Amino acid sequence: MDRRDFLKRAAATSVFTSLYPQISHAADTPIPRRTLGRTGEKVSMIGIGGFHLGKMSDEQESIRLVRTALDQGVNFLDNCWDYNGGVSEERMGKALRDGYRAKAFLMTKIDGHTKTAATKQLEESLRRLQTDHVDLLQFHEIIRDSDPDQIFAPGAGMEAVLEAKKQGKVRHIGFTGHKSPEIHAKMLEVAFKHNFTFDTVQMPLNVMDAHYDSFEKKVLPILVKHNIGVLGMKPMGDQIILKSNTVTAIECLHYSMNLPTSVVITGCDSMAILQQALDAARSFKPMGKEQVAALLQKTASAAAKGEFELYKTSHNFDGTFHNPQWLG
Repeated sequence: MDRRDFLKRAAATSVFTSLYPQISHAADTPIPRRTLGRTGEKVSMIGIGGFHLGKMSDEQESIRLVRTALDQGVNFLDNCWDYNGGVSEERMGKALRDGYRAKAFLMTKIDGHTKTAATKQLEESLRRLQTDHVDLLQFHEIIRDSDPDQIFAPGAGMEAVLEAKKQGKVRHIGFTGHKSPEIHAKMLEVAFKHNFTFDTVQMPLNVMDAHYDSFEKKVLPILVKHNIGVLGMKPMGDQIILKSNTVTAIECLHYSMNLPTSVVITGCDSMAILQQALDAARSFKPMGKEQVAALLQKTASAAAKGEFELYKTSHNFDGTFHNPQWLG
């Protein structure tokens, strides 16, 4: 680092500390860690979503956000091959320089269902993330009934990922989806038929999901039974749930943390939102049945038709619907 860069970073750090003084003292309260299912890995109760990093106008600010999270005790980082045309992974890769990779449990996702597409996308992700391996690789957007059979077909995506694991490029394997708990259940069933158990599953778990076509009710028990790591996502439904004016952001985060989640992944596009996530993790206390019931009562009416869970009821969040070529 030359003198000019040093002075820029020093000035930024000074401004950051003055704006967010609570962060400079927050290390006194550790971010709680939980066991990631059958892997035995210890991961932070809160995880940083990768999508929003690529949307931030200032690349350096996105890098500072990731590093601040890691310095504060968050170790779970989420990303995906297709986020913002690769920008999200590129920025995270830059953030993981200078020894920060060693602090992170790094996860990314691929869309490819064919062996060729899956292999190509993983290699691109490793290059962008500037690492020789990811701690967790997940098949992204399992949202069609045909997806499970396609991925497990002979010579398809799962073969590519298992080969990558043998090569040391992947440590653990999971899948994600936001559309239907029935499709999640089918993916697990197809895996079991192939004598394979996923290490993790990622899905929406929030105060609205509990009322409508619920992953919490239909998939979570299967994961707990098989000791599969539970990755909760969309605790605020990409801010859409907050527009219902029924619950606060902290209530949303605490509800998801109160479930048997290994980590709750939340998108952070500013230092203030990162601070909110850190505060939620540090202030969390297990909620009693009455507290949970009260939260669910507040959201029951708004959640009834899925209008605040557009990832289930529309194609707004379906990247591979709009870009089917990503599947291979």
